[in-house]
Amino acid sequence: MTNPLRVLTLDDLRRRTSMKWRTYPEDVLPLWVAEMDVPLAEPVVRAVAEAMERGDTGYAAGTDYAEALAAFAGKRWGWDGLAVDRTAIVPDVMLGVVEMLRLVTGPGDPVIVNPPVYPPFFAFVTHLDRRIVEAPLGPDLRLDLAAVEDAFRRAVGGGGRAAYLLCSPHNPTGTVHTAGELAAVARLAERYGVRVVADEIHAPLVTGGARFVPYLSVPGAERGLSLMSASKGWNLAGLKAALAVAGPGAAADLARLPEEVGDGPSHVGVLAHTAALRDGTAWLDALLAGLDENRRLLTRLLAERLPGIVHRAGEATYLAWLDCRALGLGDDPAEVFLRRGRVALSPGPDFGTGGAGHVRLNLATTPEVLAEAVRRMAAAVS
Repeated sequence: MTNPLRVLTLDDLRRRTSMKWRTYPEDVLPLWVAEMDVPLAEPVVRAVAEAMERGDTGYAAGTDYAEALAAFAGKRWGWDGLAVDRTAIVPDVMLGVVEMLRLVTGPGDPVIVNPPVYPPFFAFVTHLDRRIVEAPLGPDLRLDLAAVEDAFRRAVGGGGRAAYLLCSPHNPTGTVHTAGELAAVARLAERYGVRVVADEIHAPLVTGGARFVPYLSVPGAERGLSLMSASKGWNLAGLKAALAVAGPGAAADLARLPEEVGDGPSHVGVLAHTAALRDGTAWLDALLAGLDENRRLLTRLLAERLPGIVHRAGEATYLAWLDCRALGLGDDPAEVFLRRGRVALSPGPDFGTGGAGHVRLNLATTPEVLAEAVRRMAAAVS
């Protein structure tokens, strides 16, 4: 199957009207927000087109999405523990995270996160009137279990409830947590009475050299809650739909989810996500191969043109976390690359502790755009 990252031209992409392509002026190359520069998988296009022809644009219903995800999880990750009766459709992953946190914490309660991490974690948690407690990643960009335990201990020290918002795979670093790391998290969560809510939106986007392990599949994670979606894997952010999944010990919590939450997802979105999971795996495999090519290209281009940038290629997502501190560009190199190079990247400070002097680059674009972006970045600091 054709590499989806080699299909569209820059002119094609500039006709798009989504956030990625309309936030900045036309002379800027946008490699920031998590949208991919790809045509949609044909089964998704067909499912949406057929819904339009039927006028099938009502409210979401049924369990097809959950059944498709369960089948995908079994084939892709060897996990047969996703029980359809312990799922609920939610509008999207972050709104699902908010609803799960509502179920297991109260106002003012602490929520542990691992910075540098996806910026909406901070915004959504504080807007929910919960308190952020940080357990930063280690120098190797992996979970620092000692820091996690310390954060758990501090979070429950006052005797209240606490939750751990786990990003798996991790955004922005592309780190894939191992089964051992996740089992250790589950043991700590049980020891300290912390409820784990796992954002697993990037789960389909794992390279061939790594293995995604669903948090709910590890021993001791029975009281965990997970949010999953086809959104990132198939570029469906504009077709709103996600699934909340409960471990056996969290089924009663999920059952308390307010009925109105289920009115938020798009019915057409549910149809699209279901089609992606059921019939879009060949497209996904072609995408993953293309992303591997782009990772290698980015590594080579940085070594040639910007050797001062430290970059560890991630094992998942289509995001690259670039350490630009040696370039002397201050806390926010993204501002310099935008102003001088006309390349839009995500500012590292937005990702919390450990983000200063870094940028996040979206490499899910054509090789030509990626090469031109690095050329501009190099020219910006020359």
